Amino acid sequence: MAGTERDTRGDLLRGTLEMLILQTLTHGPMHGYGIAQHLGRVSREVLAIEEGSLYPALQRLLVKGLVSAEWRKTPNNQRARYYTLTRPGRSHLGLQSEEFERFIGAVRRVMAEA
Repeated sequence: MAGTERDTRGDLLRGTLEMLILQTLTHGPMHGYGIAQHLGRVSREVLAIEEGSLYPALQRLLVKGLVSAEWRKTPNNQRARYYTLTRPGRSHLGLQSEEFERFIGAVRRVMAEA
């Protein structure tokens, strides 16, 4: 992939990463690696979330009270921090989703202009 395309994708992702994490957690508690794998799989590998972006975003969400976290054992018996969407996180996701849909609609209208 060309450097410019990767840079553009990274800029777009930074603005939506927290929303994507919150949406992912609507499926239930997950550890960081599971969140990254889910986003990659659902996006057909377009979204490759690196640890350097994912864990700071999860920490910001924890500080804001939008997710909670607890240490658990994974199915293969490794210790991992599992993140859960909180009630305020669910509300915040709803607001972010509405704003994102308005933004996407505006971009589509501009791009469709003849």
